[in-house]
Amino acid sequence: MAAPTTVASKALATQEPDEKGWIKVWDPLVRLFHWSFAGAVIIAYLSDGARTVHESAGYVALALVAVRLVWGVVGTRHARFADFVRGPRAAFAYLGDIFAMNARRYLGHNPAGGAMILALLLLAAIAGVSGWLTTTDRFFAVWWMEDLHSLSADLLIACAGLHVVGVVASSVLHKENLVRAMITGKKRP
Repeated sequence: MAAPTTVASKALATQEPDEKGWIKVWDPLVRLFHWSFAGAVIIAYLSDGARTVHESAGYVALALVAVRLVWGVVGTRHARFADFVRGPRAAFAYLGDIFAMNARRYLGHNPAGGAMILALLLLAAIAGVSGWLTTTDRFFAVWWMEDLHSLSADLLIACAGLHVVGVVASSVLHKENLVRAMITGKKRP
């Protein structure tokens, strides 16, 4: 009787390693989005007192969210939300496995990473739209809109920090450099 096929083994079966044994996982758009989004969010957060820089970085982050939403539907295999977005039960189960030091390795994003991507995109969208709304006549100096903008920005930074912790934990557990993988787009099989 044949061994059961897992998602990871199906992914490996459809992708051939390159001449050095690496598999291409993340396409250039995903990688460019990732680093540009991180930069725009950090610049927007740190430049709160410099209005032009703050707003420009916020609009760039908001535009990047729109691009990523489209690419999450029509992009390459590991860029598509269908490849890595799972329900809350799978995300929490994966986190439990991480703490138990026996989490399964994924070629693309793991279930907790997929949940974090959704949280980051949602929080950036809320921060961007609420920030823009505070510049309009209708919502200028409206306290709850300003509070929504500040809270969503703070939560975005907190989630980004948790994302970094998760990347480090996964890198250590699976003995792979996920930062390098997000630069090169390649992982070992």
